[in-house]
Amino acid sequence: MELRKLSKLLNIPLPKSIDEDELNRIFAVLERRHPTGEDPWGLNLRKSRESAKLGYSLYKHYFKTRVIGAHKVQDRPYMVVSNHSGQIAIDGMLITAAFILDIWPPRILRSMVERFVMTLPFFGSFAAANGAVLGDRSNCEHLLTREESILVFPEGVRGVSKSTNEFYKLQNFTQGFFRLCLKTKTDILPIATVGAEEFYPFVYQARGLARKLGLPALPLTPFFPTLGILGIVPLPSPVDILIGDPYPIPQDLSPDAPDKLINEHVYKIESIIRDLIAQGRSHRRKFWGTYLLPSVKGPHGPH
Repeated sequence: MELRKLSKLLNIPLPKSIDEDELNRIFAVLERRHPTGEDPWGLNLRKSRESAKLGYSLYKHYFKTRVIGAHKVQDRPYMVVSNHSGQIAIDGMLITAAFILDIWPPRILRSMVERFVMTLPFFGSFAAANGAVLGDRSNCEHLLTREESILVFPEGVRGVSKSTNEFYKLQNFTQGFFRLCLKTKTDILPIATVGAEEFYPFVYQARGLARKLGLPALPLTPFFPTLGILGIVPLPSPVDILIGDPYPIPQDLSPDAPDKLINEHVYKIESIIRDLIAQGRSHRRKFWGTYLLPSVKGPHGPH
């Protein structure tokens, strides 16, 4: 039976796909930003367009993604700095989609990803075609000098690989992102993602086993590895992406400044993102899976 007929029989509306005219309008801007449609890091606008079209229902209807503070984003390059959550890189994909679908003018965020991601079969090439780049210093600096916008997660793998009792606890940021912003005179756009932690309500990080297997993390849930590949399907937790005010880079601070001076700014950015997380959690939308999640006490109290 066709999906449309089944939808009518069960009286369940099909998720709306993105309007083709709107997609044309978005990608007309992106094609002006990237005239060749490709670049040395693997970006492919034709494949990005396909991803936006196919992923729209997941973004809008499955995760019900909202962007709060989109008006704060100006038409200029940024280093977008976010918390990391959700066990797998779905938060990064949703943020990237937000900057294409919900922020004007749209832009391809160049997400800095771990080396192991780029080596995964299929996913590595998929990520590269949609703008992801191996997260080393030279790639990041080169893209910033080309006035592209970068997405970084300064918590690294420690941020995404949390056990349930660590949900929404921001891990200490590294300094590298701030030194690069100083060197390239790129302002920082702090953002927070709320809702991705609930994709997998009960998680135990088997860190010892992960090290033995040579993996950056090994999350165990009631469904994974018990249900195999089905066990990694995330629950439909509504996601909010909260955008803070741009953080201007001090013009009189050297990128080679002592750690103490750099950390003053890194701590301020951590604090901004921590406040955005608290704001998002205070207005977090409920869904049935929320009730599976035990009360988690973080720096701002329980859920």
